[in-house]
Amino acid sequence: MKITAQIKEPIREEMELFEQKFRSSMSSKVALLNRITYYIVNRKGKQMRPMFVFLVAKMVSGGKVSERTYRGASVIELIHTATLVHDDVVDDSNKRRGFFSINALWKNKIAVLVGDYLLSKGLLLSIDNGDFDLLRIISVAVREMSEGELLQIEKARRLDIVEEVYYEIIRQKTATLIAACCAMGACSVQPEQTELIEKMRLFGEYIGMAFQIKDDLFDYTEDAIGKPTGIDIKEQKMTLPLIYVLNTCSEEEKQWLINSVKKYNKDKKRVKEVIEFVKNHKGLEYATTKMKEFQQKALNILDEFPTSPYKEALTLMVNYVIDRKI
Repeated sequence: MKITAQIKEPIREEMELFEQKFRSSMSSKVALLNRITYYIVNRKGKQMRPMFVFLVAKMVSGGKVSERTYRGASVIELIHTATLVHDDVVDDSNKRRGFFSINALWKNKIAVLVGDYLLSKGLLLSIDNGDFDLLRIISVAVREMSEGELLQIEKARRLDIVEEVYYEIIRQKTATLIAACCAMGACSVQPEQTELIEKMRLFGEYIGMAFQIKDDLFDYTEDAIGKPTGIDIKEQKMTLPLIYVLNTCSEEEKQWLINSVKKYNKDKKRVKEVIEFVKNHKGLEYATTKMKEFQQKALNILDEFPTSPYKEALTLMVNYVIDRKI
């Protein structure tokens, strides 16, 4: 059994029902919108985010979910999809997960409006059902994701990011949404348990941090499927292996590295030299150690819960984030 199927097994029925509810949550009276949302639903990815919502809800409640859990998962997925549609416009990207992006098929104007529509659908799904606690969780995540993206743009111009700023960027950009999924799962079934909700939010944040560092490492490994090496360098993105080496090498080497990323980021030979330099200066070992620290913090939180199929699936999920090949 594939690892994702194993993770999904304890929540298979919930995920099937969720798919139906999610489809209906997107419906509109506008035929064009329905055509586009139908396209979006049919090219879904691994659905990690709703899986986190359901697994956490079932783990903290002894195996129960509620209508709120389904709504929480739908809100997360609606708003996450809205941000992806907008991201493709911002990045001028024509592909997503091997399919054409919305902006590639229907142009930017329609893509932005579809993103806005999905966002409003997510907000209304919470408001119409009085799920203000769930709405708060996802609204904080959306604010942080926007701040993280802008912080990265602001800092990328200078290329001398310290490690703390890097962690803040990835916490906001990547980890905050996974943290919201886990908090949402707990809050949907145990709304009064603020400490528990916060604990599960932290659990999600640690996984998100490990997930992003793993992504950083892919930029330096030849065997990574899905994206060629050196993409982050070409795009002048500051990743942990590079930041570590920049902060530990000599001043002369640092200038060469910054110059390479700033002015020669499209030169394949130079990019290869940067990758080799980072590897030889233990950038990958350092990033791997940090990734494993976040993984361990997430597993430590899970250790506080009694054994259950949901806890086992979440443990698999944490390890999958570290061991994945794509």
